[in-house]
Amino acid sequence: MISSVVMLSSCALHGGYMSDSASLSDANFNYVKQNLRGEAKASYFLGFGGLKKETLLKEAKDNMMQGLELKANQTLANITVNWKLNNYIVASSNTCIVTADIVEFK
Repeated sequence: MISSVVMLSSCALHGGYMSDSASLSDANFNYVKQNLRGEAKASYFLGFGGLKKETLLKEAKDNMMQGLELKANQTLANITVNWKLNNYIVASSNTCIVTADIVEFK
């Protein structure tokens, strides 16, 4: 019974990092838009299928920026990339979530 529960349960691993593309140490900027979010997910069966991490990251960023265009003196700030990996017996999924703010320098 216990071995069945262990084998049928999933395991989720989370990881992430934060990167700044702009120095926000001075009060010379305004937030244009906050908490932008983009997500991309890939599924795998027996290790096959899905996308590479780099491709997932690009797709998540593209989803976040969909319909937005940075204007002069604007940039992304407070960029966060999080990964969630779910493992099942013969299948797994990998999700990339990108969040950021848009700031405009004066």
